[in-house]
Amino acid sequence: MDPDYCPAWAPFLGFGGVFASMALSSKWSNGSFGSKGQRVLTMNMFLSALGAAYGTARSGIGIAGIGAFRPELIMKALIPVVMSGIIAVYGLVVAVLIAGGLSPDNGYSLYTGFVQLGSGIAVGMGGLAAGYAVGIVGDYCVRAYAQENKLFVTMVLILIFGEVLGLYGLIVALIMNTKADNTMCS
Repeated sequence: MDPDYCPAWAPFLGFGGVFASMALSSKWSNGSFGSKGQRVLTMNMFLSALGAAYGTARSGIGIAGIGAFRPELIMKALIPVVMSGIIAVYGLVVAVLIAGGLSPDNGYSLYTGFVQLGSGIAVGMGGLAAGYAVGIVGDYCVRAYAQENKLFVTMVLILIFGEVLGLYGLIVALIMNTKADNTMCS
């Protein structure tokens, strides 16, 4: 095991990847920071959760706005909120994959740390962008839908295009995570 390629601080980069993937996609979890796996999972969840939280809050404002005037439309208007929640799941998937690769018995290379940090940032930033897009589009489209029912299909299509930004981040993160290699630290 070469200390230049497998320093003791290399897992910190993997923890950063977990943090990045979840921080931008959903809400912060006040979990304990006990074991490495818990730290990695909690940090990864943060970025993805931030985007989902923003999308849910912003879309919820629009839904609350139409609820008093057109209560029959509320169930269809929940689509942006559901789509925002899915964004956090993307970060969770990457967090679980990174945490699953951690083991106190095996070495952890610097290369793997940087790859997993990058994969966390990719899904986290994708989740943040998707949450922002879904939130703004959801707010305005739900209000427009309350005035004109023909806009429902258009609203769903625009929301799908916003949601796919998070999916792109997930795909990039999965591809990057498959390149993680700890064989030089065994």
